Amino acid sequence: MTIQDLPAINASLNTLSTVFIVLGLAFIKAERKLAHITCMVTALITSTAFLTCYLIYHYAKAGHVTHFTHPGWPKTLYFIILGTHTPLAVAVLPFIILTVARALQARYDMHRKWARIAAPIWLYVSLTGVLVYLMLYVWFPPAGA
Repeated sequence: MTIQDLPAINASLNTLSTVFIVLGLAFIKAERKLAHITCMVTALITSTAFLTCYLIYHYAKAGHVTHFTHPGWPKTLYFIILGTHTPLAVAVLPFIILTVARALQARYDMHRKWARIAAPIWLYVSLTGVLVYLMLYVWFPPAGA
């Protein structure tokens, strides 16, 4: 494995996070609490692994940025997605921490309150992370890549 493999690994981890968040939400709506807990813990683990790999990749690639070079509507769409994804990825972390903390404290009323904020943002960030990868590396890769 090389540093160039990390974007694909990151996208895979984001995909797994997305799947587990969706499953966790479906399970809690069906009142399957153990399955909900299992899925949400797995989503936390895959998201944490993603963040670790993401930071390693960007530390190793310091000063070397992959630019989106495709012109027209794809570039506009890419920057709209990236422009919402990035600040929300930063903003969601405290909400996730509060949500998990309230669940661990068995304060389920507060857990639900924070989860209503955290879950859709976390889901959006996970999903758009995959879209950013696909647009940057698969659908519209830089020339010569």
